[in-house]
Amino acid sequence: MKITQKPFGKTKNGEEATLYTITNSNGMKVSFTDYGANIVSIIVPDRNGKLDDVALGFENIEGYEDNKPGFGSFIGRSANRIGGAKFELNGKVYELEKNDGANNLHGGSPGYNKVMYDTEIFEDGDMISIEFSRLSPDGEQGFPGNLDITVTYSLTDNNELVIEYHAVSDKDTVVNLTNHSYFNLSGHNSGDILNHKVWINADKFTPTTDDLIPTGELRDVSGTPMDFRTLKRIGDDIDSDYEPLRQAGGYDHNYVLNNESGEVEKVAELVDESTGRVMEVFTNKPGMQFYTSNMLTPVENGKDEATYGKRAGVCFETQYFPNACNIKSFPSSILKAGQEYDFVTIYKFSCR
Repeated sequence: MKITQKPFGKTKNGEEATLYTITNSNGMKVSFTDYGANIVSIIVPDRNGKLDDVALGFENIEGYEDNKPGFGSFIGRSANRIGGAKFELNGKVYELEKNDGANNLHGGSPGYNKVMYDTEIFEDGDMISIEFSRLSPDGEQGFPGNLDITVTYSLTDNNELVIEYHAVSDKDTVVNLTNHSYFNLSGHNSGDILNHKVWINADKFTPTTDDLIPTGELRDVSGTPMDFRTLKRIGDDIDSDYEPLRQAGGYDHNYVLNNESGEVEKVAELVDESTGRVMEVFTNKPGMQFYTSNMLTPVENGKDEATYGKRAGVCFETQYFPNACNIKSFPSSILKAGQEYDFVTIYKFSCR
């Protein structure tokens, strides 16, 4: 195991960004930057040992300063959508930025993926970890409470990318942190992901209104194109004449994970039969947004001069359900003052 670092450019505000790369004994490499705590690249072998970068992203800091799709992004204070861009807490209504029609998406400005983080590195025999931390001040993005945040990325010799989220607030607030990496196991610059196969351990999903705000219903996936309880090709049903798919232009839905224990369990799997690469997803979060980049308009400044188009990647965003702060029947995204927000997501890579 080793870690290296090099300059990654200067932000528009004159801040010096750094690129950190962790390499394990299998040749897997993952790169991160302290600008936005973004994951910049994930390089893994295929069944023949050929190494490819399987995460969509940018070559330089300029790409991440724009980064409308959120490639590799650390997302907060509240990932996904909040209906009406507001919520009520302890009798007070908090107004948020309306950055997705009338709704709030991924917290608003400044995005957690567009600020600088303090960095600490920890080395253990079979694992290296990099911890990014900052204080999100009371009132930032419209949310109450000074929130101390750390996101820790670790690479193990078992080809696991481990993401640990930790936060504590001095006031009751809303917290829902996630990672918005776009994966393409054929290689980041290899076209669409329609031939990838997916398994999701979820009997239900949360249907939405036309602007993708959950209605509060938990709908059974049985007999619908939303059912991924057996491994299924993404492209098989993505264009089905089914209202939730029409609303989102494909998959962009929260799955209610079959994980009642609250322990870190396997919840999803992505398989690319052309390369043999497999990615397993583990988490102790209650939900996961499965997103097939339906709204990805051509991004022309990708890594290796790539142009990323619609459905070029797939996201597995572990989370509280969208709009959980406003829907009482959902697991609550309210974090009480002094309580610890403590969740884990693991992306484990292998071949078959």
